[in-house]
Amino acid sequence: MLRRLYDWTISLADHPRALWVLALVSFIESSVFPIPPDVLMIPMILARPSRAWLVAIVALVSSVLGGLLGYAIGAFAYETIGQPILAALGKGDAMEAFSTRFNDMGFWAVLTAGVTPFPYKVITIMSGWTGMPFFTFVATSILARGLRFFLVAALLWKFGAPVRDFIERRLGLMFTLFVVILALGFYVVKFL
Repeated sequence: MLRRLYDWTISLADHPRALWVLALVSFIESSVFPIPPDVLMIPMILARPSRAWLVAIVALVSSVLGGLLGYAIGAFAYETIGQPILAALGKGDAMEAFSTRFNDMGFWAVLTAGVTPFPYKVITIMSGWTGMPFFTFVATSILARGLRFFLVAALLWKFGAPVRDFIERRLGLMFTLFVVILALGFYVVKFL
């Protein structure tokens, strides 16, 4: 099944509207969607290496715009729903302390989540929720997502065929590693 999904994704990557699909996935992944844009980005670049930089730009712009939506969700949902509930439970002060601690390390939190497989949407929502300075959030998001997407694009552009062979021969292992890294990311969020 995993092989068929991979082959289908590779075929979709060369579709005339693949950039639009990538833009949509990158946008919603930054706020609500669980699948990272790399799932489309990698096969798109492997299918057409000459478009590597365009693919990275589309992923970057869409991801940062989606991050703004995540920030807004955190900012507005916390104010209207989360804060009154926490205050009623007597936890308002604890959340204020967490908010201050998160914002003290906010640059590093956004940078780490933006570059690694850690779920970026968690950080975008938390950034809005804790009131992280908007400029810091946007600038760090551009830096982090740019590093991630352009590094992937550069590696695939330079070493495309060997990377594709590696992925195809070790698809099960790569999927398992991705799931383990994702689970570790959720574990870190839980105990942050």
